[in-house]
Amino acid sequence: MEREHLKSRLGFILLSAGCAIGVGNVWKFPWMVGQYGGGAFVLVYAIFLIILGIPVLTMEFSMGRAAQKSPVRMYQKLTPDKKIWNIHGYLCFIGNVILMMFYTVVAGWLLYYFYSMATGKFTALDTEGVNNYFGNMLGSPNILVLYMIIICVIGFFVISFSLKGGLEKVTKFMMIALLVIMLMVAANSYMLPGAKKGLSFYLIPDFSKISIDVVVAAMNQAFFTLSLGIGAMAIFGSYIDKDRALTGESINVILLDTFVAIVAGLIIFPACFTYDVEPGAGPSLIFITLPNIFKNMPLGRFWGSLFFLFMTFAAFSTVLAVFENILACVRDITNWSRGKASIICCIAIIILSIPCAFGFNIWSNITPLGEGTGIMDLEDFIVSNCLLPLGSLIFVIYCTSKFGWGWDNFINEADTGKGIKFNKALYLYCKFVLPIIIFIIFALGIKSVFFK
Repeated sequence: MEREHLKSRLGFILLSAGCAIGVGNVWKFPWMVGQYGGGAFVLVYAIFLIILGIPVLTMEFSMGRAAQKSPVRMYQKLTPDKKIWNIHGYLCFIGNVILMMFYTVVAGWLLYYFYSMATGKFTALDTEGVNNYFGNMLGSPNILVLYMIIICVIGFFVISFSLKGGLEKVTKFMMIALLVIMLMVAANSYMLPGAKKGLSFYLIPDFSKISIDVVVAAMNQAFFTLSLGIGAMAIFGSYIDKDRALTGESINVILLDTFVAIVAGLIIFPACFTYDVEPGAGPSLIFITLPNIFKNMPLGRFWGSLFFLFMTFAAFSTVLAVFENILACVRDITNWSRGKASIICCIAIIILSIPCAFGFNIWSNITPLGEGTGIMDLEDFIVSNCLLPLGSLIFVIYCTSKFGWGWDNFINEADTGKGIKFNKALYLYCKFVLPIIIFIIFALGIKSVFFK
């Protein structure tokens, strides 16, 4: 099967950034900033993006480009005589599937909120009605399943076309539209009366607020925002040529990912300080607090619709990227055509996502991780707390050890082409320090669930 390639470098950067940009940027990042001291958290977060994100992302891109295969065949191509590594290739595939088993449902929430805001369903509601809207949505299996199906059908329809004519073309448009919409909504937030206080809280670090909890939270967010460890980025490395060195491309992707997260805060915090909303409100900030704000601000329906459209685009960019990874793995295993694989994968993901949708209503009595948890919590735990950190640890060991691909092979691939080269002096850091940091993230993730 002939390997498809992306049409342009811009397409590669936007696709890779689209995979990283998602709910973690536009939902989790702002409320974590609010809970962990504003600008101090942002500063520590940026530092960890540099020391964690750049090396691991460069490694994942390099493995994908060198192999020109999906994760399930990547290790077989790079080190055919070291079969033990192949296991992780299949774990990457499983990780992508589990991620979409709950991410499609969350993307459906955002699409439903965009529809509700655009059609004026919040207009007639009082504050209590707006507050209950999210809970009522979760309690309706019909709504959750319907909008999850819409996300899956649109997503696999887009990628059923050729790589250049489907995924790359749509993602370019969607990502540019996402950035334009974000800047429009951010400009509106800047005009609010509380913008100065909100931006001061958000962008000016108060170093007295830096604590071990802030460092740990920032480290976790910086790591998970890039979706490293399950081959989601390696697949795009396999679709590009060798014109550009990969360290510079990793920096570009991380900058775009960070830009979206930062602008999400520029939208939210001026609104919080204008309408006297606690910025540390937590996960409810997006689905309960902001709809109340939009309901009460001038032209709120318009700005609210734009906001949830941008949220939907952010989530959908990740959905498309991971769907492509799943599709590539299935095609490498079966040799099916893109169209046939898209139909079968779409049906499979819809069926596999139903338990998550039912976990908020029909099957809400199922609490796999203890009281107060649901099916989505288990799926998120498997991916975020286990497969992402352990997968990243495997990538690092594989690229720095003679028992894997090795440092020289990694450097040769990463540095092929024009642009910023990977600093070879970082060998000891990548071989010894980076694995320790990633293992700490893994251990903290396990502790947060089982040793509260």
